[in-house]
Amino acid sequence: MSLGTFHYPMPQNEPVKSYAPGSEERDALQKALQELKKQEANIPQYIGGRAVRSGKLVSMHPPHERNHLLGYYHAGDKTHVHAAIDAALKAKPSWEAMPWEDRAHIFLKAADLLATKYRYVMNAATMLGQSKNAYQAEIDSACELIDFLRFNVHFVSEIYKQQPISAPGMHNRTEWRPLEGFVFAITPFNFTAIAGNLPTSAAMCGNVVVWKPAHAQIFSAQIIMKILIEAGLPAGVINLVYSDGPTTGKVVFEHPDFAGVHFTGSTGVFNHFWKTIGENISKYKSYPRIVGETGGKDFVLVHKSADVDAVVAALARGAFEYQGQKCSAASRAYLPSNIADRIKTKLVAEVETMQMGTVEDFGNFVNAVIDESSFDKIKKYIDSAKRDRKAKILTGGNCSKRDGFFIEPTIIEVRDPKYVTMCEEIFGPVLTIYTYPANDFDKALKLVDTTSPYALTGAVIAQDRDAVVAATNALRHAAGNFYINDKPTGAVVGQQPFGGARGSGTNDKAGSMINLYRWLSARTVKETFNPAVDYRYPFLAS
Repeated sequence: MSLGTFHYPMPQNEPVKSYAPGSEERDALQKALQELKKQEANIPQYIGGRAVRSGKLVSMHPPHERNHLLGYYHAGDKTHVHAAIDAALKAKPSWEAMPWEDRAHIFLKAADLLATKYRYVMNAATMLGQSKNAYQAEIDSACELIDFLRFNVHFVSEIYKQQPISAPGMHNRTEWRPLEGFVFAITPFNFTAIAGNLPTSAAMCGNVVVWKPAHAQIFSAQIIMKILIEAGLPAGVINLVYSDGPTTGKVVFEHPDFAGVHFTGSTGVFNHFWKTIGENISKYKSYPRIVGETGGKDFVLVHKSADVDAVVAALARGAFEYQGQKCSAASRAYLPSNIADRIKTKLVAEVETMQMGTVEDFGNFVNAVIDESSFDKIKKYIDSAKRDRKAKILTGGNCSKRDGFFIEPTIIEVRDPKYVTMCEEIFGPVLTIYTYPANDFDKALKLVDTTSPYALTGAVIAQDRDAVVAATNALRHAAGNFYINDKPTGAVVGQQPFGGARGSGTNDKAGSMINLYRWLSARTVKETFNPAVDYRYPFLAS
Protein backbone atom coordinates (compact mmCIF):
# COMPACT_ATOMS: atom_id res chain seq x y z
CA MET A 1 0.00 0.00 0.00
CA SER A 2 1.31 3.43 -0.90
CA LEU A 3 1.94 5.66 2.10
CA GLY A 4 2.35 8.90 0.23
CA THR A 5 2.48 10.72 -3.07
CA PHE A 6 6.11 11.04 -4.07
CA HIS A 7 7.32 13.93 -6.20
CA TYR A 8 10.41 13.89 -8.41
CA PRO A 9 11.24 17.49 -9.37
CA MET A 10 12.88 18.53 -12.63
CA PRO A 11 16.58 17.66 -12.28
CA GLN A 12 19.54 19.72 -13.41
CA ASN A 13 21.58 18.53 -16.37
CA GLU A 14 24.70 16.65 -15.35
CA PRO A 15 27.70 19.05 -15.53
CA VAL A 16 30.17 18.23 -18.30
CA LYS A 17 33.75 17.75 -17.13
CA SER A 18 36.45 19.45 -19.20
CA TYR A 19 39.32 16.91 -19.07
CA ALA A 20 41.73 19.81 -19.37
CA PRO A 21 45.45 19.14 -18.75
CA GLY A 22 46.14 18.78 -15.03
CA SER A 23 42.52 18.10 -14.09
CA GLU A 24 41.54 15.24 -11.78
CA GLU A 25 39.11 13.82 -14.31
CA ARG A 26 41.78 13.69 -17.02
CA ASP A 27 44.07 11.62 -14.80
CA ALA A 28 41.19 9.35 -13.73
CA LEU A 29 40.09 8.74 -17.32
CA GLN A 30 43.60 7.98 -18.53
CA LYS A 31 43.99 5.49 -15.68
CA ALA A 32 40.66 3.83 -16.61
CA LEU A 33 41.82 3.54 -20.24
CA GLN A 34 45.04 1.87 -19.16
CA GLU A 35 43.21 -0.57 -16.88
CA LEU A 36 40.72 -1.63 -19.56
CA LYS A 37 43.51 -2.17 -22.07
CA LYS A 38 45.37 -4.42 -19.63
CA GLN A 39 42.38 -6.72 -19.26
CA GLU A 40 40.91 -9.27 -21.64
CA ALA A 41 37.14 -8.98 -21.29
CA ASN A 42 34.90 -12.05 -21.39
CA ILE A 43 31.42 -10.61 -21.84
CA PRO A 44 28.30 -12.72 -21.28
CA GLN A 45 24.71 -12.13 -22.28
CA TYR A 46 22.35 -11.31 -19.40
CA ILE A 47 19.14 -13.33 -19.41
CA GLY A 48 16.82 -13.63 -16.44
CA GLY A 49 19.42 -12.08 -14.18
CA ARG A 50 22.06 -14.66 -15.10
CA ALA A 51 25.31 -14.21 -16.99
CA VAL A 52 24.97 -16.52 -19.98
CA ARG A 53 28.07 -17.65 -21.87
CA SER A 54 27.37 -19.42 -25.14
CA GLY A 55 30.99 -20.36 -25.82
CA LYS A 56 30.75 -18.80 -29.29
CA LEU A 57 33.38 -16.11 -28.79
CA VAL A 58 33.66 -13.01 -30.98
CA SER A 59 36.71 -10.76 -30.57
CA MET A 60 36.50 -7.02 -29.97
CA HIS A 61 39.10 -4.52 -31.18
CA PRO A 62 39.28 -0.70 -30.96
CA PRO A 63 38.42 0.79 -34.38
CA HIS A 64 41.52 2.99 -34.07
CA GLU A 65 43.87 0.15 -33.02
CA ARG A 66 42.93 -2.99 -34.90
CA ASN A 67 45.75 -5.11 -33.48
CA HIS A 68 44.74 -4.62 -29.85
CA LEU A 69 42.37 -7.20 -28.32
CA LEU A 70 39.83 -5.79 -25.86
CA GLY A 71 38.39 -9.23 -25.26
CA TYR A 72 35.48 -11.35 -26.41
CA TYR A 73 31.71 -11.42 -26.18
CA HIS A 74 29.56 -14.55 -26.25
CA ALA A 75 27.38 -14.44 -29.36
CA GLY A 76 23.79 -15.60 -29.00
CA ASP A 77 21.37 -17.51 -31.20
CA LYS A 78 17.61 -18.00 -31.40
CA THR A 79 17.57 -20.11 -28.23
CA HIS A 80 18.90 -17.15 -26.28
CA VAL A 81 16.27 -14.83 -27.77
CA HIS A 82 13.50 -17.25 -26.78
CA ALA A 83 15.03 -17.52 -23.29
CA ALA A 84 15.17 -13.72 -23.00
CA ILE A 85 11.49 -13.38 -23.95
CA ASP A 86 10.50 -16.10 -21.47
CA ALA A 87 12.54 -14.43 -18.71
CA ALA A 88 10.96 -11.06 -19.46
CA LEU A 89 7.41 -12.41 -19.37
CA LYS A 90 8.16 -14.25 -16.13
CA ALA A 91 9.40 -11.01 -14.53
CA LYS A 92 6.51 -8.93 -15.80
CA PRO A 93 3.81 -9.48 -13.12
CA SER A 94 5.99 -8.52 -10.17
CA TRP A 95 7.74 -5.69 -12.03
CA GLU A 96 4.60 -3.91 -13.16
CA ALA A 97 3.10 -4.38 -9.69
CA MET A 98 6.10 -2.80 -7.97
CA PRO A 99 5.25 0.63 -6.51
CA TRP A 100 6.41 3.47 -8.74
CA GLU A 101 8.70 4.97 -6.12
CA ASP A 102 10.63 1.70 -5.89
CA ARG A 103 10.99 1.41 -9.66
CA ALA A 104 12.04 5.05 -9.83
CA HIS A 105 14.74 4.68 -7.20
CA ILE A 106 16.43 1.87 -9.14
CA PHE A 107 17.02 4.19 -12.08
CA LEU A 108 17.96 7.15 -9.90
CA LYS A 109 20.53 4.97 -8.16
CA ALA A 110 21.84 3.82 -11.54
CA ALA A 111 22.27 7.46 -12.56
CA ASP A 112 24.16 8.17 -9.35
CA LEU A 113 26.42 5.14 -9.83
CA LEU A 114 27.19 6.30 -13.36
CA ALA A 115 27.90 9.85 -12.21
CA THR A 116 30.39 8.65 -9.60
CA LYS A 117 31.70 5.09 -9.34
CA TYR A 118 31.41 4.12 -13.01
CA ARG A 119 31.89 7.44 -14.81
CA TYR A 120 35.44 6.93 -16.02
CA VAL A 121 35.21 3.23 -16.81
CA MET A 122 32.05 3.91 -18.85
CA ASN A 123 33.72 6.74 -20.74
CA ALA A 124 36.85 4.67 -21.27
CA ALA A 125 34.84 1.73 -22.60
CA THR A 126 33.04 4.02 -25.04
CA MET A 127 36.32 5.56 -26.14
CA LEU A 128 37.98 2.20 -26.76
CA GLY A 129 35.05 0.29 -28.17
CA GLN A 130 33.50 3.06 -30.27
CA SER A 131 36.53 5.31 -30.92
CA LYS A 132 35.27 8.49 -29.25
CA ASN A 133 37.54 11.18 -27.90
CA ALA A 134 37.36 12.11 -24.22
CA TYR A 135 34.93 15.00 -24.62
CA GLN A 136 32.58 13.15 -26.97
CA ALA A 137 32.49 10.21 -24.55
CA GLU A 138 31.83 12.51 -21.59
CA ILE A 139 28.83 14.24 -23.16
CA ASP A 140 27.44 10.91 -24.35
CA SER A 141 28.14 7.94 -22.11
CA ALA A 142 28.26 9.95 -18.89
CA CYS A 143 26.19 13.15 -19.04
CA GLU A 144 23.47 12.28 -21.53
CA LEU A 145 22.80 8.84 -20.09
CA ILE A 146 22.68 10.26 -16.56
CA ASP A 147 20.25 12.90 -17.81
CA PHE A 148 18.03 10.33 -19.54
CA LEU A 149 17.70 8.34 -16.32
CA ARG A 150 17.01 11.31 -14.06
CA PHE A 151 14.76 13.30 -16.39
CA ASN A 152 12.71 10.25 -17.37
CA VAL A 153 11.94 9.55 -13.72
CA HIS A 154 10.66 13.12 -13.46
CA PHE A 155 8.66 12.84 -16.68
CA VAL A 156 7.00 9.56 -15.68
CA SER A 157 6.02 11.02 -12.32
CA GLU A 158 4.46 13.99 -14.12
CA ILE A 159 2.49 11.66 -16.41
CA TYR A 160 1.20 9.66 -13.46
CA LYS A 161 -0.09 12.89 -11.90
CA GLN A 162 -2.34 13.58 -14.88
CA GLN A 163 -5.84 12.63 -13.76
CA PRO A 164 -9.37 13.38 -14.99
CA ILE A 165 -11.99 15.46 -13.23
CA SER A 166 -14.89 13.84 -11.35
CA ALA A 167 -18.54 14.86 -11.24
CA PRO A 168 -20.59 14.71 -8.00
CA GLY A 169 -21.35 11.19 -6.86
CA MET A 170 -18.40 9.52 -8.59
CA HIS A 171 -14.63 9.39 -8.79
CA ASN A 172 -12.60 9.01 -11.99
CA ARG A 173 -9.00 8.00 -12.27
CA THR A 174 -6.51 7.02 -14.96
CA GLU A 175 -4.15 4.12 -14.57
CA TRP A 176 -1.00 4.44 -16.66
CA ARG A 177 -0.41 0.77 -17.37
CA PRO A 178 2.63 -0.74 -19.06
CA LEU A 179 2.06 -2.43 -22.41
CA GLU A 180 0.69 -5.98 -22.47
CA GLY A 181 3.68 -8.09 -23.47
CA PHE A 182 7.39 -7.28 -23.87
CA VAL A 183 9.28 -4.44 -25.58
CA PHE A 184 12.13 -5.04 -28.02
CA ALA A 185 14.94 -2.45 -27.78
CA ILE A 186 17.44 -2.25 -30.65
CA THR A 187 20.28 0.19 -30.04
CA PRO A 188 23.04 1.68 -32.24
CA PHE A 189 26.82 1.87 -31.96
CA ASN A 190 27.20 5.62 -32.05
CA PHE A 191 25.69 6.72 -28.73
CA THR A 192 26.09 4.83 -25.48
CA ALA A 193 23.37 7.09 -24.05
CA ILE A 194 20.87 5.89 -26.65
CA ALA A 195 21.87 2.31 -25.89
CA GLY A 196 21.05 2.93 -22.25
CA ASN A 197 17.91 4.99 -22.82
CA LEU A 198 15.95 2.76 -25.20
CA PRO A 199 15.59 -0.21 -22.84
CA THR A 200 15.39 1.79 -19.59
CA SER A 201 12.74 4.29 -20.72
CA ALA A 202 10.38 1.41 -21.52
CA ALA A 203 11.31 -0.49 -18.34
CA MET A 204 10.78 2.60 -16.22
CA CYS A 205 7.13 2.59 -17.29
CA GLY A 206 6.69 -0.94 -15.96
CA ASN A 207 7.54 -2.83 -19.15
CA VAL A 208 9.91 -5.77 -19.53
CA VAL A 209 12.51 -5.63 -22.29
CA VAL A 210 14.61 -7.72 -24.64
CA TRP A 211 17.61 -5.56 -25.56
CA LYS A 212 19.86 -6.15 -28.56
CA PRO A 213 22.72 -3.65 -28.88
CA ALA A 214 24.85 -3.12 -31.96
CA HIS A 215 27.76 -5.56 -31.81
CA ALA A 216 30.22 -2.66 -32.05
CA GLN A 217 28.79 -1.23 -28.80
CA ILE A 218 28.74 -4.36 -26.65
CA PHE A 219 31.91 -3.35 -24.78
CA SER A 220 30.08 -0.42 -23.15
CA ALA A 221 26.58 -1.95 -23.22
CA GLN A 222 27.55 -4.65 -20.73
CA ILE A 223 28.70 -1.97 -18.28
CA ILE A 224 25.25 -0.36 -18.47
CA MET A 225 23.76 -3.73 -17.61
CA LYS A 226 26.13 -4.19 -14.66
CA ILE A 227 25.16 -0.76 -13.33
CA LEU A 228 21.45 -1.54 -13.57
CA ILE A 229 21.92 -4.84 -11.75
CA GLU A 230 23.94 -3.14 -9.02
CA ALA A 231 21.21 -0.50 -8.73
CA GLY A 232 18.69 -3.25 -7.94
CA LEU A 233 16.99 -4.01 -11.25
CA PRO A 234 15.14 -7.32 -10.76
CA ALA A 235 16.12 -10.35 -12.81
CA GLY A 236 14.45 -10.56 -16.20
CA VAL A 237 13.23 -6.96 -16.44
CA ILE A 238 15.89 -6.14 -19.06
CA ASN A 239 17.56 -9.01 -20.90
CA LEU A 240 20.69 -8.32 -22.95
CA VAL A 241 21.33 -10.57 -25.97
CA TYR A 242 24.03 -10.55 -28.66
CA SER A 243 22.33 -12.53 -31.43
CA ASP A 244 22.40 -11.27 -35.01
CA GLY A 245 19.67 -8.97 -36.29
CA PRO A 246 17.72 -11.27 -38.65
CA THR A 247 17.67 -14.13 -36.13
CA THR A 248 16.54 -11.87 -33.29
CA GLY A 249 13.92 -10.14 -35.38
CA LYS A 250 12.39 -13.37 -36.63
CA VAL A 251 11.86 -14.69 -33.10
CA VAL A 252 10.63 -11.38 -31.66
CA PHE A 253 8.30 -10.29 -34.45
CA GLU A 254 6.53 -13.64 -34.59
CA HIS A 255 5.86 -13.81 -30.85
CA PRO A 256 2.24 -13.16 -29.77
CA ASP A 257 3.41 -11.16 -26.73
CA PHE A 258 5.46 -8.68 -28.78
CA ALA A 259 4.16 -5.28 -27.63
CA GLY A 260 6.49 -2.70 -29.12
CA VAL A 261 9.87 -1.88 -30.62
CA HIS A 262 12.17 0.95 -29.53
CA PHE A 263 14.70 1.45 -32.30
CA THR A 264 17.57 3.64 -33.41
CA GLY A 265 19.33 2.67 -36.62
CA SER A 266 19.03 2.77 -40.38
CA THR A 267 15.88 3.77 -42.25
CA GLY A 268 16.02 0.60 -44.36
CA VAL A 269 16.05 -1.69 -41.34
CA PHE A 270 13.23 0.24 -39.69
CA ASN A 271 11.13 0.06 -42.84
CA HIS A 272 11.68 -3.71 -42.92
CA PHE A 273 10.58 -3.96 -39.27
CA TRP A 274 7.43 -1.98 -39.96
CA LYS A 275 6.53 -4.21 -42.93
CA THR A 276 7.20 -7.40 -40.94
CA ILE A 277 5.10 -6.21 -38.01
CA GLY A 278 2.27 -5.38 -40.39
CA GLU A 279 2.41 -8.82 -41.99
CA ASN A 280 2.32 -10.45 -38.54
CA ILE A 281 -0.35 -8.19 -37.05
CA SER A 282 -2.90 -11.00 -36.65
CA LYS A 283 -0.49 -12.88 -34.36
CA TYR A 284 -0.28 -10.20 -31.67
CA LYS A 285 -2.46 -9.71 -28.61
CA SER A 286 -2.44 -5.95 -29.20
CA TYR A 287 -1.25 -3.45 -31.79
CA PRO A 288 2.50 -3.02 -31.19
CA ARG A 289 4.01 0.40 -30.57
CA ILE A 290 6.57 1.21 -33.26
CA VAL A 291 9.04 3.91 -32.22
CA GLY A 292 12.12 4.67 -34.27
CA GLU A 293 14.79 7.28 -34.90
CA THR A 294 16.52 6.51 -38.18
CA GLY A 295 18.63 8.24 -40.83
CA GLY A 296 19.48 11.83 -41.58
CA LYS A 297 21.02 14.09 -44.20
CA ASP A 298 21.37 17.10 -41.98
CA PHE A 299 21.79 20.58 -43.42
CA VAL A 300 23.29 23.95 -42.61
CA LEU A 301 21.78 26.80 -44.62
CA VAL A 302 23.83 29.99 -44.52
CA HIS A 303 22.29 33.39 -45.29
CA LYS A 304 24.21 36.25 -46.87
CA SER A 305 24.03 38.13 -43.54
CA ALA A 306 25.73 35.34 -41.58
CA ASP A 307 28.84 35.81 -39.45
CA VAL A 308 31.63 33.96 -41.26
CA ASP A 309 33.41 32.75 -38.12
CA ALA A 310 30.16 31.41 -36.67
CA VAL A 311 29.56 29.45 -39.88
CA VAL A 312 33.07 28.00 -39.87
CA ALA A 313 32.83 26.85 -36.25
CA ALA A 314 29.37 25.35 -36.77
CA LEU A 315 30.50 23.38 -39.82
CA ALA A 316 33.82 22.25 -38.33
CA ARG A 317 32.20 20.92 -35.19
CA GLY A 318 28.88 19.87 -36.69
CA ALA A 319 30.41 17.84 -39.52
CA PHE A 320 33.50 16.30 -37.95
CA GLU A 321 32.91 15.66 -34.24
CA TYR A 322 32.85 11.91 -33.72
CA GLN A 323 33.91 11.45 -37.35
CA GLY A 324 30.50 12.56 -38.61
CA GLN A 325 28.91 9.43 -37.11
CA LYS A 326 26.14 11.29 -35.32
CA CYS A 327 22.62 10.99 -36.69
CA SER A 328 22.57 14.79 -36.48
CA ALA A 329 25.96 15.51 -38.09
CA ALA A 330 26.12 18.34 -40.62
CA SER A 331 26.39 16.60 -43.96
CA ARG A 332 25.33 19.22 -46.53
CA ALA A 333 25.88 22.97 -46.44
CA TYR A 334 24.49 25.74 -48.61
CA LEU A 335 26.69 28.85 -48.80
CA PRO A 336 25.71 32.25 -50.24
CA SER A 337 27.96 33.51 -53.02
CA ASN A 338 28.85 36.78 -51.28
CA ILE A 339 30.73 35.07 -48.41
CA ALA A 340 31.29 31.53 -49.75
CA ASP A 341 34.98 32.02 -50.60
CA ARG A 342 35.79 33.42 -47.17
CA ILE A 343 33.94 30.56 -45.46
CA LYS A 344 35.70 27.91 -47.57
CA THR A 345 39.14 29.39 -47.00
CA LYS A 346 38.71 29.61 -43.23
CA LEU A 347 36.96 26.25 -42.96
CA VAL A 348 39.65 24.39 -44.88
CA ALA A 349 42.32 26.02 -42.74
CA GLU A 350 40.51 25.00 -39.55
CA VAL A 351 39.91 21.43 -40.66
CA GLU A 352 43.55 21.01 -41.59
CA THR A 353 44.52 21.74 -37.98
CA MET A 354 42.47 18.75 -36.74
CA GLN A 355 44.67 15.95 -35.46
CA MET A 356 43.60 12.36 -36.12
CA GLY A 357 44.63 9.24 -34.24
CA THR A 358 43.94 7.09 -31.18
CA VAL A 359 41.62 8.11 -28.36
CA GLU A 360 44.38 7.79 -25.75
CA ASP A 361 46.07 10.89 -27.20
CA PHE A 362 43.75 13.65 -25.99
CA GLY A 363 45.13 16.00 -28.65
CA ASN A 364 43.27 14.09 -31.35
CA PHE A 365 40.02 15.71 -32.42
CA VAL A 366 39.26 12.96 -34.96
CA ASN A 367 39.46 9.22 -34.35
CA ALA A 368 38.49 6.16 -36.40
CA VAL A 369 35.18 5.25 -38.02
CA ILE A 370 33.45 2.31 -36.42
CA ASP A 371 34.36 -0.67 -38.63
CA GLU A 372 35.60 -1.90 -41.98
CA SER A 373 32.23 -1.93 -43.74
CA SER A 374 31.63 1.68 -42.74
CA PHE A 375 35.16 2.60 -43.84
CA ASP A 376 34.64 0.97 -47.25
CA LYS A 377 31.28 2.67 -47.79
CA ILE A 378 32.59 6.15 -46.95
CA LYS A 379 35.73 5.65 -49.06
CA LYS A 380 33.59 4.78 -52.10
CA TYR A 381 31.83 8.15 -51.91
CA ILE A 382 35.16 9.98 -51.58
CA ASP A 383 36.84 8.03 -54.40
CA SER A 384 33.86 8.68 -56.68
CA ALA A 385 34.04 12.40 -55.96
CA LYS A 386 37.76 12.42 -56.75
CA ARG A 387 37.03 11.03 -60.22
CA ASP A 388 34.02 13.23 -60.96
CA ARG A 389 34.50 16.57 -62.72
CA LYS A 390 31.31 17.80 -61.04
CA ALA A 391 32.99 17.57 -57.63
CA LYS A 392 36.15 18.91 -56.04
CA ILE A 393 37.89 17.79 -52.85
CA LEU A 394 38.81 20.95 -50.93
CA THR A 395 40.59 19.11 -48.13
CA GLY A 396 41.01 15.58 -46.82
CA GLY A 397 40.10 12.59 -48.91
CA ASN A 398 42.84 10.27 -47.63
CA CYS A 399 41.81 6.95 -46.11
CA SER A 400 43.82 4.20 -44.42
CA LYS A 401 42.91 1.03 -42.54
CA ARG A 402 46.45 -0.15 -41.89
CA ASP A 403 46.34 0.49 -38.14
CA GLY A 404 42.73 1.61 -37.72
CA PHE A 405 39.77 2.72 -39.81
CA PHE A 406 40.95 6.28 -40.37
CA ILE A 407 39.32 8.68 -42.83
CA GLU A 408 40.48 12.28 -42.97
CA PRO A 409 37.85 14.98 -42.47
CA THR A 410 36.81 15.62 -46.06
CA ILE A 411 35.09 18.58 -47.68
CA ILE A 412 33.60 18.14 -51.14
CA GLU A 413 32.51 21.13 -53.19
CA VAL A 414 29.89 20.52 -55.89
CA ARG A 415 28.25 22.55 -58.65
CA ASP A 416 25.13 20.38 -58.74
CA PRO A 417 22.93 20.77 -55.62
CA LYS A 418 21.52 17.29 -56.27
CA TYR A 419 24.93 15.65 -56.45
CA VAL A 420 24.92 12.24 -54.75
CA THR A 421 26.82 13.34 -51.64
CA MET A 422 24.30 16.18 -51.16
CA CYS A 423 21.45 13.67 -51.11
CA GLU A 424 22.51 10.33 -49.64
CA GLU A 425 23.37 9.59 -46.02
CA ILE A 426 27.10 8.82 -45.72
CA PHE A 427 27.53 8.63 -41.91
CA GLY A 428 31.17 9.61 -41.89
CA PRO A 429 33.50 12.64 -41.82
CA VAL A 430 32.36 14.02 -45.18
CA LEU A 431 30.79 17.46 -45.66
CA THR A 432 29.50 18.52 -49.08
CA ILE A 433 29.02 22.21 -49.84
CA TYR A 434 27.13 24.01 -52.59
CA THR A 435 27.24 27.72 -53.33
CA TYR A 436 23.99 29.45 -54.31
CA PRO A 437 23.44 33.02 -55.59
CA ALA A 438 23.33 35.20 -52.49
CA ASN A 439 20.06 36.87 -53.50
CA ASP A 440 18.25 33.57 -54.15
CA PHE A 441 17.59 32.66 -50.53
CA ASP A 442 13.98 31.67 -51.25
CA LYS A 443 15.14 29.22 -53.91
CA ALA A 444 17.75 27.87 -51.51
CA LEU A 445 15.02 27.22 -48.95
CA LYS A 446 13.07 25.12 -51.46
CA LEU A 447 16.25 23.28 -52.41
CA VAL A 448 17.02 22.38 -48.81
CA ASP A 449 13.46 21.20 -48.22
CA THR A 450 13.23 18.97 -51.29
CA THR A 451 16.71 17.46 -51.68
CA SER A 452 16.60 14.76 -49.02
CA PRO A 453 13.93 12.27 -47.88
CA TYR A 454 15.12 12.76 -44.29
CA ALA A 455 14.04 15.33 -41.73
CA LEU A 456 16.15 14.91 -38.61
CA THR A 457 18.21 18.05 -37.90
CA GLY A 458 19.10 21.26 -39.68
CA ALA A 459 20.37 24.75 -39.04
CA VAL A 460 20.10 28.25 -40.43
CA ILE A 461 22.84 30.79 -39.78
CA ALA A 462 21.87 34.41 -40.32
CA GLN A 463 21.99 37.83 -38.65
CA ASP A 464 19.01 39.06 -40.67
CA ARG A 465 15.91 38.29 -38.58
CA ASP A 466 13.62 38.20 -41.59
CA ALA A 467 15.80 35.43 -43.02
CA VAL A 468 15.58 33.49 -39.74
CA VAL A 469 11.79 33.79 -39.77
CA ALA A 470 11.58 32.76 -43.42
CA ALA A 471 13.78 29.71 -42.86
CA THR A 472 11.92 28.69 -39.70
CA ASN A 473 8.63 28.71 -41.59
CA ALA A 474 9.79 27.24 -44.91
CA LEU A 475 11.75 24.41 -43.28
CA ARG A 476 9.14 23.52 -40.65
CA HIS A 477 8.92 19.91 -41.81
CA ALA A 478 12.54 19.54 -42.96
CA ALA A 479 13.95 18.95 -39.47
CA GLY A 480 12.60 17.69 -36.18
CA ASN A 481 15.41 19.55 -34.40
CA PHE A 482 16.05 22.97 -35.91
CA TYR A 483 18.94 25.22 -34.88
CA ILE A 484 19.35 28.96 -35.35
CA ASN A 485 22.93 30.23 -35.44
CA ASP A 486 24.36 26.96 -34.21
CA LYS A 487 25.53 23.57 -35.45
CA PRO A 488 22.78 20.94 -35.95
CA THR A 489 24.18 18.57 -33.29
CA GLY A 490 24.33 18.41 -29.50
CA ALA A 491 20.72 18.04 -28.34
CA VAL A 492 20.54 18.02 -24.53
CA VAL A 493 18.00 16.02 -22.53
CA GLY A 494 15.32 18.28 -21.08
CA GLN A 495 16.37 21.14 -23.36
CA GLN A 496 16.04 19.91 -26.95
CA PRO A 497 13.94 16.70 -27.13
CA PHE A 498 15.38 14.75 -30.05
CA GLY A 499 13.82 13.13 -33.11
CA GLY A 500 12.81 13.71 -36.70
CA ALA A 501 10.05 12.81 -39.14
CA ARG A 502 9.80 11.94 -42.84
CA GLY A 503 12.47 9.29 -43.49
CA SER A 504 14.12 10.02 -40.13
CA GLY A 505 11.64 8.25 -37.89
CA THR A 506 8.48 8.61 -35.84
CA ASN A 507 9.59 11.83 -34.07
CA ASP A 508 8.71 10.52 -30.62
CA LYS A 509 11.29 12.79 -29.03
CA ALA A 510 13.72 10.96 -26.77
CA GLY A 511 14.32 12.93 -23.61
CA SER A 512 10.73 14.09 -23.17
CA MET A 513 7.31 12.94 -21.99
CA ILE A 514 6.32 12.39 -25.63
CA ASN A 515 8.49 9.29 -25.84
CA LEU A 516 7.36 7.87 -22.51
CA TYR A 517 3.66 8.02 -23.44
CA ARG A 518 4.48 5.43 -26.11
CA TRP A 519 5.36 2.85 -23.43
CA LEU A 520 2.17 3.37 -21.45
CA SER A 521 -1.39 2.21 -22.04
CA ALA A 522 -4.01 4.22 -20.18
CA ARG A 523 -6.99 2.67 -18.42
CA THR A 524 -9.83 4.92 -17.26
CA VAL A 525 -11.62 3.81 -14.11
CA LYS A 526 -14.97 5.29 -13.02
CA GLU A 527 -16.35 4.51 -9.58
CA THR A 528 -19.95 5.46 -8.82
CA PHE A 529 -20.75 6.00 -5.13
CA ASN A 530 -24.56 5.77 -5.37
CA PRO A 531 -25.46 3.65 -8.41
CA ALA A 532 -28.81 4.02 -10.18
CA VAL A 533 -31.52 1.53 -9.18
CA ASP A 534 -34.00 2.32 -11.98
CA TYR A 535 -33.44 2.56 -15.70
CA ARG A 536 -36.00 5.38 -16.07
CA TYR A 537 -34.78 8.94 -16.70
CA PRO A 538 -36.86 11.96 -15.57
CA PHE A 539 -37.74 12.91 -19.18
CA LEU A 540 -39.81 9.72 -19.48
CA ALA A 541 -42.34 10.92 -16.90
CA SER A 542 -45.76 11.90 -18.29
